[in-house]
Amino acid sequence: MKTLLLAVAVSVLPLAPVSFAQDGAPAAAVATTAKFNLDTPIQDIVANEQAKAALEANIPGLSAHESYEMFKGMSLKQLSAYAADKLTPELLAKTEKDLAAVK
Repeated sequence: MKTLLLAVAVSVLPLAPVSFAQDGAPAAAVATTAKFNLDTPIQDIVANEQAKAALEANIPGLSAHESYEMFKGMSLKQLSAYAADKLTPELLAKTEKDLAAVK
């Protein structure tokens, strides 16, 4: 299963530039009080229209992937362990910043 998840993650994940919060701190520092963050199960993110849009803007096709049912209960942080080369710290920081903006 680990191999399949890695293959799934590698096949759908783009690269993104480094992102910082408005105060200059890394976005990860801002998201601890957010409704959605990197520890939120992917299925919970997808269940919210705005959060899903933020997720899809950063990781296009993730929620429609053929193996979504197998990894939907995982968080982005957990999934990144299987695709560290694609779910880079920079991409995760940008995604977390965008998720944190969802109210």
